[in-house]
Amino acid sequence: MAGARAAIRYAKAVLSLASDRKTAEVVNNDLKLIANTLAESKDLSEVLQSPVIPSSIKKATLLEVFKNSNKTTLSLIDTLVTNNRIDILGHVASKYNQLFDESKGIEVATVTTAIALTADLKKKVLAKAKALTGKEVEVENIIDESILGGFILRIGDVQYNASVANQLNKLKREFTLN
Repeated sequence: MAGARAAIRYAKAVLSLASDRKTAEVVNNDLKLIANTLAESKDLSEVLQSPVIPSSIKKATLLEVFKNSNKTTLSLIDTLVTNNRIDILGHVASKYNQLFDESKGIEVATVTTAIALTADLKKKVLAKAKALTGKEVEVENIIDESILGGFILRIGDVQYNASVANQLNKLKREFTLN
């Protein structure tokens, strides 16, 4: 992934600056909003990636869309525009969120399901993930209908695949080997 190392460096620098200013949590919320907006808005992502659109227009667009952001967040946008790295804003935002969670001892558990998790099920997953890790855990639900049913739980580098699609693939491999 192009710019991944640069994104980590920018994220670390912003986290350090925000921590010094005691605005790390506010900046985290701003950058979560930015990451989600860029993930959901194909048009905005394309504007940032386009080499044809001048940096001044990219900056003006971002400052208008995220005008209620913290001063530190706005200075990150300004720095990325100045350094011609605005195309990695989404990566920087994601890395910052990850680093912020790590600094607070929060682990993110990603649960992929075919349908949205109910509040009760989310509580159960949260309790189980907390028991497994011994840390505070946030649950992120990803909906992927291709898994048919069941779930895929990912905490850090560990993944537990209890999806129907995975079970069917195992059966298919067993039958083709015999």
